[in-house]
Amino acid sequence: MEQIPSGVQPAPLSDKPWLHRYPADVPADIDADCFASLMEMFEQSVAAYADKPAYSNFGKIISYGELDRLSRDFAAYLQQGLGLAPGERIALMMPNLLQYPVCLFGALRAGLVVVNVNPLYTARELEHQLRDSGARAIVIVENFAHTLDKAIKQTAVEQVILTRMGDHLGLVKGSVLNFVVKHIKKMVPRHRLPAYVGYKEAMAKGRDMDYRRPELSGDALAFLQYTGGTTGLSKGAMLSHRNMLANVEQCLGVYGPVLAPGAERVVTALPLYHVFALTVNGLLFLRLGAQNLLITNPRDIPGFVKALKGFDSTCLTGVNTLFNALVNNPDFQGHDFGSLKLTIGGGMSVQRAVAEQWQAITGSKLLEGYGLTECSPLVTVCPYDMDGYNGSIGLPVCSTEVRLVDDNGEVISLSHTPGEMEVKGPQVMGGYWGQNSADDGSFHDGWLRTGDIATMDEQGFLKIVDRKKDMILVSGFNVFPNEVEEVAMLHRSVLEAAAVGVPHKETGEMVKLVVVKKPGGELDEKALIRHCRQHLTAYKVPKVIEFRDELPKTNVGKILRRELREQAA
Repeated sequence: MEQIPSGVQPAPLSDKPWLHRYPADVPADIDADCFASLMEMFEQSVAAYADKPAYSNFGKIISYGELDRLSRDFAAYLQQGLGLAPGERIALMMPNLLQYPVCLFGALRAGLVVVNVNPLYTARELEHQLRDSGARAIVIVENFAHTLDKAIKQTAVEQVILTRMGDHLGLVKGSVLNFVVKHIKKMVPRHRLPAYVGYKEAMAKGRDMDYRRPELSGDALAFLQYTGGTTGLSKGAMLSHRNMLANVEQCLGVYGPVLAPGAERVVTALPLYHVFALTVNGLLFLRLGAQNLLITNPRDIPGFVKALKGFDSTCLTGVNTLFNALVNNPDFQGHDFGSLKLTIGGGMSVQRAVAEQWQAITGSKLLEGYGLTECSPLVTVCPYDMDGYNGSIGLPVCSTEVRLVDDNGEVISLSHTPGEMEVKGPQVMGGYWGQNSADDGSFHDGWLRTGDIATMDEQGFLKIVDRKKDMILVSGFNVFPNEVEEVAMLHRSVLEAAAVGVPHKETGEMVKLVVVKKPGGELDEKALIRHCRQHLTAYKVPKVIEFRDELPKTNVGKILRRELREQAA
């Protein structure tokens, strides 16, 4: 592990020091069994908030009462029309559309296990996930049916429900959008799926079918949530109803003091098939009876900003790249953010320059959180009473234990000493689908191994030093990419940056920095290296800088360092 930063005197860590730093109205523990299942939580919310708006997309709003009826119809069709039994898997492959919450909660109400699928997967990636999960059915937007066409024969999928972008927007608006998407924008490649049923047809049939409420326990599997696949073969984290409910209650414990039931308006730009948005936007804010604005294409920043201006948002979640794009958009800078009271950043490290710009423009603190798919996902959050960015990922959430261990697996007892973070809590998965958790190395003495290197201070604030696998080794010294990227982002002409290690005959590895300039920014390699030398010790300074128009990213905005390493090699 790297040496303790100079000038910092490590002190012994007390037991759960974060509990003493919690705001007074944040509980130490939550009740993970306050609902028997996600189905029960859903039923309580739609009854309590029946007349309130639940989801809006492309100008169309559905209420909680409508969500109740529509999801019941879909659940009935899954049970009676497709003959799917509780515990069987159904895949959902779509961006943020009104169909998603209808299908999600319909599947959960039918007792099925939801397999969320990234719509931008290649046929190879899709085939792997469908084969591995054993999904018998899939709901897919027609834009991506050509991918399924190439993969379906090698999977167990027997039933395909095909939906179109405008299927919930009404006859006129929906027909116009579907025509434009297919015939004007040419966004629906040809496919030859052997058989499928249209979404509207399925919903119509479901209305006339009986729905049978299953008996579900908290231990029942709710999701096979596949890891992002940026580190190799994607694996399905088994998340039970209790895992997800626990994380919703943990979110409520840490964010609840600033949220009002029935009064929140949350912006969902991250895709709901991603576990961060699924739990925080999809489940927490359903629990609170909030109105959820679904952004179908967050990469269209001008369109996103236009949608924001018509929605008086109180809460917004995102990743660093999204916040960075927004703060650099002139129209966004002129928006009125008087009602925005909670901004949550996750999925990747939030950078100081972005967080400070966000707070200066919106008046809302950008509270970074940390999580993993395997933890449903939330593990730590920055408390709501912080003044602003402090470079940490916050404190462990309620009913969660975090410890740091050294390379020998021994628990680190001194503050500010880097070690691998391990987690225990009711939100932690049971294991990976089809794998023996005792043999796959994901757990250590009953603690989930995160693979992230972190430090903890005397108050319990954790700071990610970096992913263990991304560490750069220069002449025996550890260089953490996050630190190099953070320094590069301090330069006024840098829009985005990613640091990777590349082979070097003398030092083993050297630091390479890949940079995207801000529009109109004047910057060359020598100037940026001079800038880095002002903030980094010599072995951490990039030796090679490459300028690009964009960085490779996952669909949720994570920068793919692995791809950059492979390209450099």
